[in-house]
Amino acid sequence: MTENLKFAVIGGGSWATAIAKMLCVNLPEIAWYMRNEDAIQHLKTHRHNPNYLSSVEFDISKLKLTHDINEAVAYADYIIFAIPSAFLSNELKKLTVSLSDKVIFSAIKGIVPETSLIVGEHFNKTYDIPFENIGVITGPCHAEEVALERLSYLTIACGDAKKAKIVAQCLSGDFIKTKISDDIIGTEYAAMLKNIYAIAAGIAHGLGYGDNFQSVLMSNSIREMKKFIKKVHKMKRNINDSAYLGDLLVTGYSVFSRNRMFGNMIGKGYTVKSAQMEMSMVAEGYYAVKSAYNLNLVYGAKTPIIDAVYSILYEGKEAKAVFKKLTEVLD
Repeated sequence: MTENLKFAVIGGGSWATAIAKMLCVNLPEIAWYMRNEDAIQHLKTHRHNPNYLSSVEFDISKLKLTHDINEAVAYADYIIFAIPSAFLSNELKKLTVSLSDKVIFSAIKGIVPETSLIVGEHFNKTYDIPFENIGVITGPCHAEEVALERLSYLTIACGDAKKAKIVAQCLSGDFIKTKISDDIIGTEYAAMLKNIYAIAAGIAHGLGYGDNFQSVLMSNSIREMKKFIKKVHKMKRNINDSAYLGDLLVTGYSVFSRNRMFGNMIGKGYTVKSAQMEMSMVAEGYYAVKSAYNLNLVYGAKTPIIDAVYSILYEGKEAKAVFKKLTEVLD
């Protein structure tokens, strides 16, 4: 099924590195675009990404490394974007090669700030890519556990089941199990929303709340997610599937979760700016909460957790006071 199809990975971070690792198990060659020329040279010489998942060793003969995004896009039939959503627009501005005949899969868990759209909708509306050529790669799956080759699960969503199966086949392996879905919009919104709820879990931990409250927070979060996604894109889906509930739980509880880490720092009294400066990776939930809050002004779902995180991060309200009020509305 994958014979003669060429893949490119766009991004140089931990998730891009994990995806490149998965693809290299199944494909003879992939293109890999990174902005950082020094990282490319290091990879060529030492066979690992110096900045992210440095324990992962690559067969360099399988990598067509480039710091020119046009070279990677021109090479590939299937392009997997795995860069922070806040940087996507600037990277796409560099394109002179057309995306019109490409199949685009997003491994980005966030909102494009310039358009307030999830990535799939952004490619559809901004670049006229039909939804049958757009897909989503979602978890529950942390890049760090892929590096450690611990059993992980991926959901591959696309309107065209054949294309979803192709990507699932290319990412599957001894420690990667995949399933496909036709809920492109819902899975991508879930991947965005779970980062907000992970920030909430981190804030709660930083404030000193224990496991009992965390369990209530997570159970309320999945119900809130269900209401939000139903308002935005109504279709039949099981919110308890791993792409929704599973991804929420791993992001809310895992020590690898950068969004939980970011929230924990806020709960401990860090300012947003100081927390961002101390972290070496982007917490997507910070950008997502503003977009989700503004989007919900239109849809009107009941979202007390999103509202609480927004008031702390963007309105400067005291986390302790906000969460005290939140505990009174959760059940």
